[in-house]
Amino acid sequence: MSRPQSIHVQWPDGASTLALRAVHHDGATLADQLAEAGRPLNTRCGRHGRCAGCTVELVAGRFLGRDGTEHAAPAEIKACQGRLAPGADTTIAVPARSLATHRPQVVTTFKVGVPAATEPLVPVVPGESDHGLAIDIGTTTVVVSLVDLRSGNIVREEASFNRQIELGDDVVTRIQLAGVPDKLDVLRDAIVGRTLAPLIAGVCAGAAIAPERLAGATVAGNTTMLHLLTGTDPTPMGVAPFCAAFLEHRQLTAANIGLSTPPPAMPVHLLPGISAYVGADLVAGCVCTGLNHCAEPSLLVDIGTNGEILLMHRGRLLATATAAGPAFEGGRLARGTRAVAGAVAHVRFDGEFPPALDLIPGANGIVGLCGSAYVDFLAQGRRISLLEPTGRISPSAWQTLPAVHRHHRDITRGVRLNAQNDATLVTEADVAHLLQAKAAIAAGIVTLLRRAGLAPADIRTLYLAGGFGLHLDVAHAIESGLLPGFRPEQIDVVGNTALGGAWLALIDRTVLPEMIAASTAAEVVELNLEPGFEDTFIDHLALP
Repeated sequence: MSRPQSIHVQWPDGASTLALRAVHHDGATLADQLAEAGRPLNTRCGRHGRCAGCTVELVAGRFLGRDGTEHAAPAEIKACQGRLAPGADTTIAVPARSLATHRPQVVTTFKVGVPAATEPLVPVVPGESDHGLAIDIGTTTVVVSLVDLRSGNIVREEASFNRQIELGDDVVTRIQLAGVPDKLDVLRDAIVGRTLAPLIAGVCAGAAIAPERLAGATVAGNTTMLHLLTGTDPTPMGVAPFCAAFLEHRQLTAANIGLSTPPPAMPVHLLPGISAYVGADLVAGCVCTGLNHCAEPSLLVDIGTNGEILLMHRGRLLATATAAGPAFEGGRLARGTRAVAGAVAHVRFDGEFPPALDLIPGANGIVGLCGSAYVDFLAQGRRISLLEPTGRISPSAWQTLPAVHRHHRDITRGVRLNAQNDATLVTEADVAHLLQAKAAIAAGIVTLLRRAGLAPADIRTLYLAGGFGLHLDVAHAIESGLLPGFRPEQIDVVGNTALGGAWLALIDRTVLPEMIAASTAAEVVELNLEPGFEDTFIDHLALP
């Protein structure tokens, strides 16, 4: 038996010595070893080396890359791309943003734009089975709300990361992984056993409600998440013609799904979706906001790795999705992070450079920048001529920047928003990734409007859903071109309407039929088949 390798680790909460045991499979990496030791890293791209999520600093020692390269300290290394060389003095420093367990800031608030009755979807027996669960399974985070079915009130909520993020950052990565033998079961256990089960147990314990009193649950999520929840093979959604195994409303039981905390026969209602990439989360939001009843042209936009858009116009629902990628969640950016404690949430250029930084409270120091801060940077960086329309740093601005804010190492050029903190670095490569994500969302909106013969000025209300939308500076989203051609007064920030729709469907039995009707009536617009979409995307790659 091989001896454990002893290394020194500088964690965000202090230093320790860790014994890294061998992981018995070919190609085992430092990321594998840390996961085995119970300290998993943020391997958000599925350990393919495409992001900076598992980046650690090699303080002392050597790192052997899978591609045959060798790195000597000091160096930044991607832990999923190699292993530490044996040595007596090996030290790594792990930043908070690289920890998969770093606590997320989860949005559980939502606006409801329709009246609702308290006539629950499931039978209620007061004192015996009188509580239910409204569940939102997101690609990144999961929320479980405990609902008193007698009053309709949410009595407690629990939220956490979807533990599938340790296996892949986005739905495409997980769809691909599900095609590997035995990995579908691993993905299902990550959401059922390691995410939902603890959340359900925690929400019941926190409210002092016995799990036996759970009468039913409703679940919203994108189509891939609902497939993985049920152990259904999602791989046909990864290739044309992108077919889902199911989209319709399904009623299962806790036992069918593999949940052990609720009563085995507890009904679990999976809300209906529209297509492989326009899921039950958007249908829930459609009914929660009242979009399906809007008399004037209105939009629902949920910005994430997969931007989903619904347009209601003259009684027709048009639906589409656009692949924005993980940039707005900090993915594949030098110092990007999700919205966690210590992340820079907003950037304010009150005068000249450097800007003021607003942090999400709860941490000592800065851990990185989240999506809303990057949108601020794009809008204001262009406004003060720091950025050119292409996203490059202006040569004249680069020359006048104080040297302490410049970053020019190897081929990486960028600026530090705080001279004393490398976690505030924004590179030109980061801006390029952000512009592609921005262009995908903007082109999706413009193309859908053009399909209906509309312009942004014709829209009565743009409902901006999801956690990213809740933290976004709407004026900067417009100024940067993310929401092109709109005015701030048109935007209604509505929060987590996927959770809101799940709650509505649970407490009011008339809501589920509305969701089924909306999901079947919606017309799917395939952007790649729309004339002019590619040109529109290219046009929106520039900063206004």
